[in-house]
Amino acid sequence: MSPWLDRQCTFLILVASQLCFLVYYSFGGLQNMVDFFSWSGEPAWDYTKTHDVYTNLSLIQRPIAGTQGLPDCPEKSPYLVGPLSIQFDRIPSLAGIEERNPLVQEGGFYTPPHCLPQYRTALIIPHRNRETHLRHFLYYLHPFLQRQQLQYGIYIIHQAGNQTFNRAKLLNVGVKEALRDEEWDCLFLHDVDLIPENDHNLYICDNQNPKHVSIAMNKFGYRLPYKTYFGGVSAVTPEQYLQMNGFPNEYWGWGGEDDDIATRLQLAGMRISRPPLSLGRYKMIKHKLDRGNEENPKRFDLLFRTRRSWRQDGMNSLSYIILSRQRMPLFTNITADIGPGPGSKSQRVTQGRKPKGAEAGVSGTSKGT
Repeated sequence: MSPWLDRQCTFLILVASQLCFLVYYSFGGLQNMVDFFSWSGEPAWDYTKTHDVYTNLSLIQRPIAGTQGLPDCPEKSPYLVGPLSIQFDRIPSLAGIEERNPLVQEGGFYTPPHCLPQYRTALIIPHRNRETHLRHFLYYLHPFLQRQQLQYGIYIIHQAGNQTFNRAKLLNVGVKEALRDEEWDCLFLHDVDLIPENDHNLYICDNQNPKHVSIAMNKFGYRLPYKTYFGGVSAVTPEQYLQMNGFPNEYWGWGGEDDDIATRLQLAGMRISRPPLSLGRYKMIKHKLDRGNEENPKRFDLLFRTRRSWRQDGMNSLSYIILSRQRMPLFTNITADIGPGPGSKSQRVTQGRKPKGAEAGVSGTSKGT
């Protein structure tokens, strides 16, 4: 081989090795690379054949009064139907949803009536000015979860006032308040505008690692937008949530907090688990960016500091005041004062008075109802 060809081969080998290293580093290891490139664009489910979300729900009946010794619920519920028909052209009424879900108890709590559930899951939904989305969410999620034979509760965490929206801090509030009610096995951190398309996508946690559930949204062409994406719907055990110190509290406005939490779980020694791509499908309700939830101009600076700040900013630094806690027929509504947003001159939100007995600080306790 001539010296010129030898130099060319050496150069190409050097470039190829550097590219391989960059790909390996970007994906976080060989296993992640295999997982990513082994995903197929072909669905394992036929989504051209869908079922109504209330299919089989009438088969779940109340047991005869006084029945003792209920059996354990099976690992796989017999009521699952697979792909679901999801439409947003009609807005359901809360009364209509309540009528179609007679076994849901006040506060949005449900326990299978004829077997002992193996899983207890709390859904935590940050919320403000999304009443239409909330109705769609309740219409679809209640029957979806009942067919999975879970014990579950739905918590709507409403941000009081008109300060800049802070999704991440509301999730921290929701986790803390939900764990006051029950020793939940699993916490589903759920955007209100996302509806699952397949009831075999079980709302249970991976006990080893935090689980990103909404990996295939129609918004992104039913593909994962990037490998470390952790937005939309995710599931963590209470232990995992505390291990990564929850979400950051300083992300006011849209964007950044999901990337922050993906970094936190990695720093805490965990990795992201996911369901199969053909199973974690979600439809997003179309909407414009909310007023008061504009893009966060500081999100990149905050992300740059995550490695230094994650142990100090999170559940261990959370402060808030509960203004009201109401058990509605289909959900528990928690309204929280989470403090002033960036640039605010006020020290506290001004909407409503602090209820008698409400306590500021990490506890966030309210004695109101």
